[in-house]
Amino acid sequence: MLSIKGYKAKDLCDPHLAPSRRSFLRVGSAGMLGLSLPNLLQLQSANATAKSGGGPGWGKAKSIILVYLQGGPSHLDLWDPKENVPDNVKSIFKPISTKLPGIKFTENLPKLSQINDRFTTIRSMSYTPNGLFNHTAAIYQMMTGYTTDKVSPSGQLEPPSPKDFPNFGSNIINLLPVDEPMLPFVMLPRPLQESNVVGKGGTAGFLGKSFDPYTLYPSGDDLDMGKMDRIKIDDLKLRPEVFSVRLQRRASLRTLLNEQMPAINKAVESYELDEYYDRALSLIVSGRARDAFNLGAESNDTRDKYGRNTFGQSCLLARRLVEAGTRVVEVIWPKVANSDNHSWDHHAGLSKRMKEQSAPMLDNGLSALIEDLDDRGMLDETLVVAVGEFGRSPQRGVSTSGNNNSDDGRDHWPYCYTAVMAGAGTKRGYVHGKSDKTASAPLEDPVHPAELLATIYHSFGIAPETIVYNHLKQPRELVKAEALTQLLT
Repeated sequence: MLSIKGYKAKDLCDPHLAPSRRSFLRVGSAGMLGLSLPNLLQLQSANATAKSGGGPGWGKAKSIILVYLQGGPSHLDLWDPKENVPDNVKSIFKPISTKLPGIKFTENLPKLSQINDRFTTIRSMSYTPNGLFNHTAAIYQMMTGYTTDKVSPSGQLEPPSPKDFPNFGSNIINLLPVDEPMLPFVMLPRPLQESNVVGKGGTAGFLGKSFDPYTLYPSGDDLDMGKMDRIKIDDLKLRPEVFSVRLQRRASLRTLLNEQMPAINKAVESYELDEYYDRALSLIVSGRARDAFNLGAESNDTRDKYGRNTFGQSCLLARRLVEAGTRVVEVIWPKVANSDNHSWDHHAGLSKRMKEQSAPMLDNGLSALIEDLDDRGMLDETLVVAVGEFGRSPQRGVSTSGNNNSDDGRDHWPYCYTAVMAGAGTKRGYVHGKSDKTASAPLEDPVHPAELLATIYHSFGIAPETIVYNHLKQPRELVKAEALTQLLT
């Protein structure tokens, strides 16, 4: 048998992603058995999970809440403060002790610092950008596991396309369909966005629209903190004149007619219309999704704990959705990437904006989510991941991406940043990796975004190398990386 070796993530320019045994294409003796390359690839797809399954954390996650800190929060001013460094590197915020001896956060995270014994902190997220490292390109990589080879003159990606790689949530619900009458994948409270590029990395791409997320984007400006109280879910309601019994009776009639029309059924069978119709029907009739969206059912104390703002109430709604049976919830930071006021994109005004706007919302919302899930016994099967597309530059006032930065601002920095994981077999009170003296680069155990995605797939019992087929029927791995099982138990 001839074995042609390849290299994992060779298109990502990251030397720490070493060659993988999974990047082998084996040909030769199979031809004697009458198996073509497509046959082999189909067999690989069918058997991938069986071959690579098992190990710490395998299959423990039944659902995931991704808290996506779009905009790129400064790790030095939140999770990874540094002392005894130059003034233009050192955070203006005081370091504080946490539940873990020797581990410090900044004063911006008083609540998360007291529960970091319940989650894993990854202080060595890192990648070398492929071309310009703008928000859109970094978001696409984080959400899909792949980089793009086509950007606009400004450095941004083109708008979403049916040819895009799928969002990881779309892959999960494709491979692990929800068996409850519930929305499988929900994205809220706003789309992924940089400038006029909206939704890139947030769709099912070549998997098809049936695996797109249900998008819950309440009306109102990004700074409208009460928008979650105006959630509209009209498409999940029955019209007043249509009772559920009548709707189900119509479905029975439809089934009877279909039995008499085998030719038509055969012509449209590839579209799986019966499956989608039945799924939509059960969702509407059950009312389960409508009930989950009712934040008013929560006590005032609970809502206050999460924070009476868009981010906090989105985190609370995420918990309610998972509780009702949703598999994937992506909570997108409620302010567009490259903007001011509540955004993490702190090119200027970091001191005030971090202290008074973004950090308090994060501290309240994320800490409440982890504690609430844990106290309810849901954290055992719910994976929580909080991460942005990159961190911020160690030196204030310098330009690393062509942006203008004030002395009170930090530019984009993909070379080192921090992420948080909790639940579903993730180690409690564990700090993975270590940044160097100025938090400029990983000193130990660098973690690529693709490896984080591989770990998410592994947690769901899905082998990262599982094959899916793109719009040209070409085989593609879910992600070209291995799961970080050292994060899991």
